Amino acid sequence: MADIISIPRQVLHQEVATRLRQRLVEGQIAPGAKLNERELSESLQVSRTPLREAIKMLAAEGLVELLPNRGAVAASLSAQDVADTFEVIAGLEGQSGALAAQRITPAELAEIQALHYEMLAAFTRRDLSTYYRLNAQIHTLINAAARNPVLTHTWRTVNARLQALRFRSNFDEAKWARAVDEHERMVALLAARDADGLHRLLVQHLEHKRDAVLELMHAGTLHGATSA
Repeated sequence: MADIISIPRQVLHQEVATRLRQRLVEGQIAPGAKLNERELSESLQVSRTPLREAIKMLAAEGLVELLPNRGAVAASLSAQDVADTFEVIAGLEGQSGALAAQRITPAELAEIQALHYEMLAAFTRRDLSTYYRLNAQIHTLINAAARNPVLTHTWRTVNARLQALRFRSNFDEAKWARAVDEHERMVALLAARDADGLHRLLVQHLEHKRDAVLELMHAGTLHGATSA
């Protein structure tokens, strides 16, 4: 069945991981739900070999948990896990922003600005899937502009656990609009090379994300997450 997708065999599992990651991030597979290999194999139109490789990749990222006697399940975080992880990512993003403000090149800044305008268009259409993809690219490019491989590796590892929750933090219209406003200010501070200002804003931005997620969890609207 793998031949149905015209992708070189050696990168097929990466394409499958991309598609499966989107389903997990966007909540099409609920936190705590078992990943049914037969159903996923049919819906993704691939054989189980690249699917299993993709699941291993996502397990390494923290989006999937491999449990004894249960197989692979979509990762689920408790409220304390969320608070602890956002505390770490806020510090990492703040440091990334401060360094990026000092080290970013004009070409890198121009790319972030272009993505920002695309993201604003997606927000106007209320296209959350496209908005989140562009938003994630912007945060990734800010981190890359910091030019610190150790920071980048740590940020990627921690951020992977939070992708689905960062996506869902925009379910509330007012909080989504606030996040867009914060991104406007981020780009302006980056262009102004204001390291301290960008550090403070990014920490605040991630704290707002944390609060939005915890509010949804306590309200019981994040299925599969636990407020304990």
